[in-house]
Amino acid sequence: MKPQDLIRPEILALKAYHVAESDGMVKLDAMENPYSLPDALRAELAERLAHVDLNRYPQPSPQKLREAIARRMGVPQGMEILLGNGSDELIQLLILALARPGATLMYPSPTFVMYSMGATFNRMKAVAVPLRDDFSLDAAAFIARMQEEKPALVFIAYPNNPTGVLYPEQDIVRIIRACPGLVVIDEAYHVFAQKSFVPRLAEFDNLVVIRTVSKLGLAGIRLGYLVGRPQWVAELDKVRPPYNVSVLTQAAALFMRERLDVLEEQASRIVSERSILAEALKALKGVAAYPSAANFFLIRVPDADRTHEALKRQGVLVRNLHPGLKNCLRVTVGTPDENRILLAALKEALR
Repeated sequence: MKPQDLIRPEILALKAYHVAESDGMVKLDAMENPYSLPDALRAELAERLAHVDLNRYPQPSPQKLREAIARRMGVPQGMEILLGNGSDELIQLLILALARPGATLMYPSPTFVMYSMGATFNRMKAVAVPLRDDFSLDAAAFIARMQEEKPALVFIAYPNNPTGVLYPEQDIVRIIRACPGLVVIDEAYHVFAQKSFVPRLAEFDNLVVIRTVSKLGLAGIRLGYLVGRPQWVAELDKVRPPYNVSVLTQAAALFMRERLDVLEEQASRIVSERSILAEALKALKGVAAYPSAANFFLIRVPDADRTHEALKRQGVLVRNLHPGLKNCLRVTVGTPDENRILLAALKEALR
C-alpha cells in the first residue's frame, strides 16, 4: 500500500514548508535577529537552564510566565494569555477550534503561508483577498468580500509578511467592526513597527492578538502567545496540547523577560540598519525595494530565480518567493557587515 492510497488528496497536493540549508551562509532568509546574546548573559542563562528538571513535564499553563508577559507587554486588565510553541502553533489552534464544516477563513494576499496551509489541514474554505499592486490593503474591497463570505476567522498580519507593509490602523478597525467572525491580528514584527492592537483589545469582542518572541531574538526557544478575552482563551485552551511549551522554553523566557532591554536595544539597532539598507537597496540598478515596517525587505529584481542562485553561490541566503510573487525576493535586515556583504553580492548577481 502506498501513502497516496490513504492520505487526503489536498495534503498530497501541498508542498512542505521549505527551510533551506544555511551552514556557512550569510543567513538573511528567515527574519531572525542577527545578534547573539552578550557572553555574560549567555553564561547566566546557561546556569539557569542547568537547574531545570528535565525529568518532569512542563507546567501546562505556567502562571508566572503568563503574568510576566502581561506585565511587560502592557496587556489590558481582564485579558487572558494562551502560550504556544511559536505563533505557528497558535495559528493552528485557532483554525482547528473554528473549523466547523463549511466555515471560511479569510486573509489579505499575499501574506504568511501558514494561514492558507492551516485552512487546508483543517478543511476550512480559504479566501485570499488580493492586496493592491503596491501591496496596500483595500479595506473596502476586503469588507465587501467579508459580507459575501461571512468568514468565521480572519487573519491580518500587522505588519504584513512578506511585504513589510503596516496597514492603516483605521482600516483594520473597520474590518474588525464589520467582521461577523473572529479577527486575529498577527503582530510577529511589532517590535520593529512599534504599533499594536493589544491596548485596544477591550474595545472589541471579536479580536485576539498573537505574537512571537522569535523576531525579538529568541527564535530558538519557540514561544508564541495569544492575548484576548477570557471567553476566547478558555475555548482555545481546550485544543492546546497539554505540554506544548517545554521546561527549557519556559525557563529561558522567564529569564529573558526580566532582561528585555538587551533584546529591545538590538531591535533598535536593526531598525537603524533598516533605514540604511533601504537607501542602499533603492540605489541599486535593477532593484525595486518596497517600504517596510518589519525587519526585512521585499525586493523585485528582473529575474528572481537567477538572482537567488547567484546570491547562494556567493554565500548569501535570501528567500525566493516564487511563484507567489513574481521576481520577488525577501531579504532580512542583518548586521552592518552582513548588509554590506548582501549589497556587494546583489551588485554582482545583477550584472
